[in-house]
Amino acid sequence: MAVHISDAALDWLTISFLPGIGSATICRLAERYRTPAAIIAAPDNDPDIHPRLIRLLSDKKAFSRSRDQANEQLETLYKHRISFTSIDDCIYPDQLRVLADHPPFLFYQGAIASLGKPSVALVGSRSVSSYGAMVSGMLAGGLASESIVVVSGLALGVDGCAHRGAIKTGGLTVGVLGCGLDICYPKSHAGLYRQIIDNGVLLSEYPCGTRPDGFRFPARNRIISGLSMGVVVVEAALKSGSLITARLALDQGKEVFAVPGRIDSFRSEGTHLLIRQGAHLVQCVDDILLELDLLCKPGKRRENRCNVADETEQRVLDCLDVYPVDIDTIMRVSGFDGGRILDVLLQLELQGLIRQLPGQMYEKIIIE
Repeated sequence: MAVHISDAALDWLTISFLPGIGSATICRLAERYRTPAAIIAAPDNDPDIHPRLIRLLSDKKAFSRSRDQANEQLETLYKHRISFTSIDDCIYPDQLRVLADHPPFLFYQGAIASLGKPSVALVGSRSVSSYGAMVSGMLAGGLASESIVVVSGLALGVDGCAHRGAIKTGGLTVGVLGCGLDICYPKSHAGLYRQIIDNGVLLSEYPCGTRPDGFRFPARNRIISGLSMGVVVVEAALKSGSLITARLALDQGKEVFAVPGRIDSFRSEGTHLLIRQGAHLVQCVDDILLELDLLCKPGKRRENRCNVADETEQRVLDCLDVYPVDIDTIMRVSGFDGGRILDVLLQLELQGLIRQLPGQMYEKIIIE
């Protein structure tokens, strides 16, 4: 994998390591001076630059320390085969250039060309339910099968299910991190981290060595929504980062979608709020594709019924839903005894129509 480091990377990184200079300030300087070399050589009498900033840019000791940090960062980038691009670079994604709070730099691993394709973000709860995990994978797989890039945040729960669903279908996915790319967070996603590099791209606005501090994740959400044509929220509590992403998407003029869930689950409170506020309700992937004008003709959902061999299996299947149902309820509703029920459930599971969950619970698998 070739590493892309822009010619101006050392100067950009030097500026970024100067104390007291944040992304917003760097973007304002870039808009005025265009190149990092011009920023470094900014005249002392420029009335549009704060005197404190002029003093900082002309402080030789501070500049020298920042230059050393920048050289160390470049060494780390090459060591980990991490690429760097900046707002003045031709490969910087156009979707982010238009954001008022665009990141001045991006660190990435993988195929950054993935960002030039139609993309949809899929986000949700970290403490995902079995229903949310199933829906996340199903929607991500459906989007990927239509050549739509799936964007998410590589977090536990819905994010991970979305990335895996896209990869399983042979599609592309983008993971936006809230830390440096040399840090895999969460650690349990190390394998998924590598898979995303091979099947899309990992992105971060933060340099190597940046820890996954909590305040960074709401900030990275603007990148997730900024890269996407729309944001799909699968499960979310009332106070969650997913609702922040949805709000950012609205601010950016993007479409917001929400998957309905159980009315007695806290994980559905956020998505139901979004639906009440006007988000598009999602029942299948075509609801997303049609709204974004990515599908000319509505697809048809394949019913489980056509795969069932006999009436007995269909009778048991009709007792199930996408939510878990316990075996006692299945026996009571179907009218079959325990021995017969277990045999039929096994046959349905072997056909891929249902799945067994802990505690002798069963749920139907919806096939797109």
